[in-house]
Amino acid sequence: MRKTVIIVAGGSGSRMKTDIPKQFIIIKGKPVLMHTMIAFFNYDNSVEIVLVLPEQHIEYWESLVEKHNFAIPHKIITGGEERFYSVKNALDIIDSDLVAIHDAVRPFVTYDVIFEAFNVAELKGNAIPVIPVNESVRQIVKDKNIAINRENIMLIQTPQCFHTDIIKKAYEAPYKPEYTDDASVLEATGVKINLTTGNEHNIKITRPVDLLISEAIFTYISRLS
Repeated sequence: MRKTVIIVAGGSGSRMKTDIPKQFIIIKGKPVLMHTMIAFFNYDNSVEIVLVLPEQHIEYWESLVEKHNFAIPHKIITGGEERFYSVKNALDIIDSDLVAIHDAVRPFVTYDVIFEAFNVAELKGNAIPVIPVNESVRQIVKDKNIAINRENIMLIQTPQCFHTDIIKKAYEAPYKPEYTDDASVLEATGVKINLTTGNEHNIKITRPVDLLISEAIFTYISRLS
């Protein structure tokens, strides 16, 4: 089946406390975003890559592409005010059978995670990678807090994969603030969400400490290869 990955790169860098958006920060000689795109290219170089950027970041990205001689083919789409609209803009221009939607600042997604997510989505319509929680969890209820069973809690990752026509239909609905990811948009239509296996290194780089963690992950991965 024809596959597309939409890489959403709308971060401003406010939590990272840097002058440039987090997706453009250099790690191991390349911007984070390039590492992310390489992960999907290495999975299958026939996958169409659609990159969603704020309009004010496009020129800067193009300068990075030239500076780093970055040759992976991709389309660039202008994003919206909210992530919802950025994804919708990208969905409007694709014509594939399956689509993965991925955070630009998750460069450590593995081949196995992408492979399983696409396969399950092909069979069942959607697939959402998750990892278990390994710490105790408490829920705040009004002025109290209660312990909850962490075995019933999962952390959501990307890429979130879908039959393209199904997720396009879901994104015809009006935006709601509770849409925190693509799975929540689809779930609002009554569709069952299928969970797949994520990987613990597939962190979302958002804070200064994540840069240190990323350096350690790169070192760890290089030792395994």
